Amino acid sequence: MRPALRHTSKERSTRNTAERRAAIRRLLRARPVSTQEELARLLAVEGFPATQATLSRDLATLHARRVSLPEGGTSYELAPDGDTPHQHALWDLGRMVLSAEDNGQLVALFTLPGAAPTVARAIDLARLPECLGSVAGDDTIFVAPARTSSARALSRKLRQLFGMS
Repeated sequence: MRPALRHTSKERSTRNTAERRAAIRRLLRARPVSTQEELARLLAVEGFPATQATLSRDLATLHARRVSLPEGGTSYELAPDGDTPHQHALWDLGRMVLSAEDNGQLVALFTLPGAAPTVARAIDLARLPECLGSVAGDDTIFVAPARTSSARALSRKLRQLFGMS
C-alpha cells in the first residue's frame, strides 16, 4: 500500500488561490459584477469565501478594471488572456486613447493632449507582431502595420488592447 499524498499548507493555499482566481475570471466573463461585495457573494456560493482585501489583490493580479456600462453603473472587466506585461500596460493606458482609425495603410490613434508619446512608447515596448513601429506627436500617433499584418487587423488589436472594443 502506498502512503497517501500530503499537501503542505502552502501548496493548498496556492492551489486554492489559482482556483479562486479561475472562478473570478469565469464569473466576470459570465455576467456584470459591479462591486467586490457582489463578487464575494458569488464566490461564496461557489465555495470560495474571500475577504475584501483578498478580492482586491486578486482583481489587481488579474488586471481587472472597472468600466462604465452603456445602461449606467459600472462593472469589472478583465484584460484579454495571453497578453504580456507590456500589453497590460496598454490596457492601463486605454483611458488616454480617445479613438483609433485606419485608412488601410496606417492606424491613427488620437489621445488626450500630451499623452501620445507615452502611449506610443508603450506600443513599441509591447512588441506586437502586427506592429512595425509608431511615430507620436502631442495627441496623435501613427502606427505602421508589419508587412504580414493589415492596418485594419492592427487597428482591431490596438482597440482590444486599449480596452476600446
